[in-house]
Amino acid sequence: MDLAYICEWEKWPKSTHCPSVPLACTWSCRNLIAFTTDLRSDDQDLTRVIHILDTEHPWDVHSICSGHSEAVTCLEWDQSGSRLLSADADGQIKCWSMADHLANSWESPVGSLVEGDPIVALSWLHNGVKLALHVEKSGASSFGEKFSRVKFSPSLTLFGGKPMEGWIAVTVSGLVTVSLLKPSGQVLTSTESLCRLRGRVALADIAFTGGGNIVVATADGSSASPVQFYKVCVSVVNEKCRIDTEILPSLFMRCTTDLNRRDRLPAITHLKFLARDMSEQVLLCASSQTSSVVECWSLRKEGLPVNNIFQQLSPAVGDKQPTILKWRILSATNDLDRVSAVALPKLPISLTNTDLKVASDTQFYPGLGLALAFHDGSVHIVHRLSLQTMAIFYSSAAPRSVDEPAIKRPRTTGPAIHFKAMQLSWTSLALVGIDNHGRLSMLRISPSMGHSLDAGLALRHLLFLLEYCMVTGYDWWDILLHVQPSMVQSLVEKLHEEYTRQKAELQQVLSTRILAMKASLCKLSPCAVTRVCEYHAKLFLIAASSTLKSLLRPHVLNTPDKSPGDRLTEVCAKVTDVDIDKVMINLKTEEFVLDMNTLQALQQLLQWVGDFVLYLLASLPNQGSPLRPGHSFLRDGASLGALRELMVVIRIWGLLKPSCLPVYTATSDTQDSMSLLFRLLTKLWICCRDEGPTSEPDEALVDECCLLPSQLLIPSLDWLPVSDGLVSRLQPKQPLRLHFGKPPALPGSATSLQLDGLIRAPGQPKMDHLRRLHLGAYPTEACKACTRCGCVTMLKSPNKTTAVKQWEQRWIKNCLCGGLWWRMPLSYP
Repeated sequence: MDLAYICEWEKWPKSTHCPSVPLACTWSCRNLIAFTTDLRSDDQDLTRVIHILDTEHPWDVHSICSGHSEAVTCLEWDQSGSRLLSADADGQIKCWSMADHLANSWESPVGSLVEGDPIVALSWLHNGVKLALHVEKSGASSFGEKFSRVKFSPSLTLFGGKPMEGWIAVTVSGLVTVSLLKPSGQVLTSTESLCRLRGRVALADIAFTGGGNIVVATADGSSASPVQFYKVCVSVVNEKCRIDTEILPSLFMRCTTDLNRRDRLPAITHLKFLARDMSEQVLLCASSQTSSVVECWSLRKEGLPVNNIFQQLSPAVGDKQPTILKWRILSATNDLDRVSAVALPKLPISLTNTDLKVASDTQFYPGLGLALAFHDGSVHIVHRLSLQTMAIFYSSAAPRSVDEPAIKRPRTTGPAIHFKAMQLSWTSLALVGIDNHGRLSMLRISPSMGHSLDAGLALRHLLFLLEYCMVTGYDWWDILLHVQPSMVQSLVEKLHEEYTRQKAELQQVLSTRILAMKASLCKLSPCAVTRVCEYHAKLFLIAASSTLKSLLRPHVLNTPDKSPGDRLTEVCAKVTDVDIDKVMINLKTEEFVLDMNTLQALQQLLQWVGDFVLYLLASLPNQGSPLRPGHSFLRDGASLGALRELMVVIRIWGLLKPSCLPVYTATSDTQDSMSLLFRLLTKLWICCRDEGPTSEPDEALVDECCLLPSQLLIPSLDWLPVSDGLVSRLQPKQPLRLHFGKPPALPGSATSLQLDGLIRAPGQPKMDHLRRLHLGAYPTEACKACTRCGCVTMLKSPNKTTAVKQWEQRWIKNCLCGGLWWRMPLSYP
């Protein structure tokens, strides 16, 4: 467990911190972090501002002036990571969503209000989706066995069983408020008291049961009072939201029932369910000024003994023993230093005995540890069931040698730097903490909690979590923190191997996700940078091919079952003729008729296809060069087949409107460049197509490709530049110090070899990588960039034709690699 980076604010004197203001922090499955700070001065109050950052570019923080009238007390991301709830100390709740799908542009169209009543707990309603990771099955071939769907009911369903969206919150005065978002955009809100005798609620947490009910735990802050539990049922009756509550068994903390310790720990400071969907296990922490005790409790069904007299009176009672729900303590810690923050794992690891045994044998601990931060600046990861310490991190404020015994260190004057809010990432491999000086620290947590593993087992752990992210669609940045450059090659190979073992339908669903995953892995190794460009080019080719083929329309409506795109694929695979015109004869050209304006609007895409084919064929003779991207395409039959199909489509469209054809600079006026390229491409495709036997390209083909530069001008392709992110530059044991709002002058990463056209100087012309348009060195149009791959594109479309809209719809929400869009500031010379 070590520090990856620290990001801090500039120019804030220490007197502006308000220790009494609690901090909120939440981490989304897309690796966006939302957090608050406790900075407040005479002319500025930052306690009402919500800061959002992407973990790959933490200095590029986006601050939302939230419009909250009091300090923000709760933040909560939804399951998709695209919407955020915020609540304040005045009872106002706001629902934030991305404006134009940009991660640094937020709007709050809806919200709710419980006036003057501070919110202490907040959660989205459950959508009924729950997975379980089976460590025992990590060697199984099917993803369905490794990650099984658990039967779980949504909190509320619409007609047809679709989960209804909304949120639930608990206030200080003991009210529970539920807001439901109707598909029409209307919000139904209802507020109800948790029980008849309302009392102060200092701490609360919310969890969900498999049957669709909600459980709320509350405590009034005093350890002499019981921790109360309530069942909340939400329903919609006559277009109104209705809340029914019921009291569940309560508990007293074990440390307060001990007469000797009762007065030593006067306050309950933390109350958390172990997981949002595990309402039967709860974590409690009681504290004094200097120490804390943490306890883990479990709700169990227990049999009630029945007196013999009643058994004789009613035989039915004797057959079936009545049961009662009772809280039982699972584990408790000894006296610890005072706890300042708690973070719970979100990884839904299966807790059956066999899974726990396999996890322990293979030392696979993600999802099994929860984090406790202490006032002395240290962080302990403890087992979620036994509360035994698994790993310890000491902040730089309290350095100590490894072999120094854990004796109490003399306290320095003033409070030590400690975390006031913490969150674990979705795979539990990283931990973010906001300290009492407003700084953000990112910690790496190794899957084996620091135990030394052989290389094969360490790879298997990372592979298992990468597969989990591939299946769920969650971002995998926190896994990349643990990948060493030497692991990249074998991880990519094993990932591909596991992918090919899945069913064909699943492979089709995950086809783009695995390419994006391989690209981000290859970024970490200096030897594999050209592969990053190839994977992105493959993503672009898949998207362009499916868009262009979808524009083909059947000539008559009552067509057979195959679409024109499928028929094109079939004909091109069957007819291996090297003459493009002979392939065209087999197609119904009336299916290719398009509007002239549409064809002209697609010219840039068609130009890219033509240029890419020419570039690949020209690079065939020196295919061994590692500094030229495109090497893997020369042996990839599927990609060459797709390019061949597109060349046929372009040829037919060129007959309709010659100006949409790719433009080549040829040495001879009479040369038919398209035919020449198609002939060479077909020969190369025949060498490595899936159906036939693979063979090396023959000498004649290589000779013809050698002559290409003398016949046509070879274009320089605009590959995606190497991204300026952090993950490839982080060194083990060397944390980076960063400042919010100030891009760092990072040490050149190992990947920044001067590769052909991959590195861009600041003043060089920029490219719209998705529309294939040149934007100039300092674009005047507003642009957005992908947080994952660095791909740049314009915010507004310069073309309004339907075909272009269809193309742009493919990446309006996310980049082709699945990354989030971030609005770029305009640059000036």
